[in-house]
Amino acid sequence: YANIDGFDNHLPSVPIEKRPEIDRWILSLLNTLIENVKNSYEEYEPTRAGRLIQEFVMDHLSNWYVRLNRKRFWGGTMDDDKLAAYQTLHECLLQISKLMAPIAPFYAEKLFNDLGGYTLENVESVHHALFPSYKANFVDAALEERMQLAQDITSLVLSLRRKVNIKVRQPLSKIMIPILDKNFQTQIEKVKDIILTEVNVKELEFVDANSGIIVKKIKPNFKLLGAKMGKHMKALTNQLNNLSQQEIQQIEKQGHYVFNHEEKSFTITLDELEFLTQDMPGWLVASKGALTVALDITVTDELKYEGVARELINRI
Repeated sequence: YANIDGFDNHLPSVPIEKRPEIDRWILSLLNTLIENVKNSYEEYEPTRAGRLIQEFVMDHLSNWYVRLNRKRFWGGTMDDDKLAAYQTLHECLLQISKLMAPIAPFYAEKLFNDLGGYTLENVESVHHALFPSYKANFVDAALEERMQLAQDITSLVLSLRRKVNIKVRQPLSKIMIPILDKNFQTQIEKVKDIILTEVNVKELEFVDANSGIIVKKIKPNFKLLGAKMGKHMKALTNQLNNLSQQEIQQIEKQGHYVFNHEEKSFTITLDELEFLTQDMPGWLVASKGALTVALDITVTDELKYEGVARELINRI
């Protein structure tokens, strides 16, 4: 599309403050990546650097940023919005070519060349270019947090659709999310439209985590905790099985659980625990750490006809 549109990477950049939030998000994430990859190389951890780059390109740039911005790239005229989308994507790819150069030298060279890096950077090779510099003023931690929530919620809802073989083109009526605190709700509300569009659901409803509508259980992640807990694992399992809903909610808020047994104390993180939820009639429930979503899988006649119409439009 960039070639068809005659995109010129030498045009003046659209100011960061005038770009849409999703552009600012991916540029924030890019600078976080630059810092983390630099630290990985300095600590002689090229494998970690490679995995960080792969996660950014596949999960965030390709599967999220490009997919959500397809209509901007398809737009008819090269207005500021379309130019900002192209410039943002170009900047990400150019910096990626330099980040990956130490571990993927040949492809990095090709990508750098294809992006016009030789003239932009006035160098003869990507390996002569300076390592990307970290721009702290581009980083917005709150924005990264809420977009990650959007990605996680979308992933959970789509996994529930697959569980009962309901295609994404089939609209559904509602998602419910238990709220842990006000900031959690505020962050999700800011990306609600993105979530609903991606999962093709009509409504997102917040419920109090203490309402009892969604019942949770916790069990140890035996793979992660086996060596750490040893003979104390059985006692930990019994204690987790007897936790109340309020105690589980408190663990989610704190981000860890302190287990005391036989004069020993263990701090257990959320990653070392598995959060399970009970499905409700007509609903499916899934969790990732402290995040829980419930999806209404009831397909009314109205929703069914809308799904048929969407399928017909797609086939035509």
